[in-house]
Amino acid sequence: MVSPAVATAGAALAAAAAAQIVPAGTWLPPLRATLTPSLCGPMPRDRVAVTFDDGPHPEGTIAVLDQLDQLGWHATFFVVGSQVRRFPDVVAETLRRGHAVELHGDDHRYTIARTPWGIADDLRRGRDTVGEVTGRAPQWWRPAYGVMSGPSYLAARALGLRPVLWSAWGRDWRAAATPESVVADLESGRPAGGTVLLHDSDEMSDPGSWRTTVAALPLLAERLSARGLTVARFGSAAG
Repeated sequence: MVSPAVATAGAALAAAAAAQIVPAGTWLPPLRATLTPSLCGPMPRDRVAVTFDDGPHPEGTIAVLDQLDQLGWHATFFVVGSQVRRFPDVVAETLRRGHAVELHGDDHRYTIARTPWGIADDLRRGRDTVGEVTGRAPQWWRPAYGVMSGPSYLAARALGLRPVLWSAWGRDWRAAATPESVVADLESGRPAGGTVLLHDSDEMSDPGSWRTTVAALPLLAERLSARGLTVARFGSAAG
């Protein structure tokens, strides 16, 4: 027979584990769309927000910015604090061209593999770094790999950060990705009235993968235009 003390301790551990892991289920698109639609980055039905993760990158980000200029699009870049400290000039250029800069964390690590105080410190450092470089504290936070823990959610809210994920992704980080596959993956999600995820850096992706992303943008523009969809910056449209 299990003693009351052991049972109580076991229940406490189970509750702590649930608080840590259960929110990570929002990584799954069907669950996120059903239970937490606000994490999908909702937009007006005729608009799409284009976002980029993992930068800044001295080559990838600039190449993406050049392509966005040609398309006349404004995007939102979820940056990694450690990368911002390496390439603050790239962040400044991103802002100069009219794009939004938000937070992807200070280090690109799974939140569920970190202690509550570890993730709180990470978010604080990332928020402060972005604020120092841009002159404005970020308002939005996208967790690394799209996986959020209970403690990370609470830490983000305590720091004034609103969590957001995406409604469609292009899986552009893969070695096998092509411009056509990136756009097909985005279209298989829910781009209309939502937020799409791409990457402007290969720091956490296959080397040179940002080139595939850049090449996919004109094709994505054609497909969105054919559907009567307009690209609008997430940060300004989602509020």
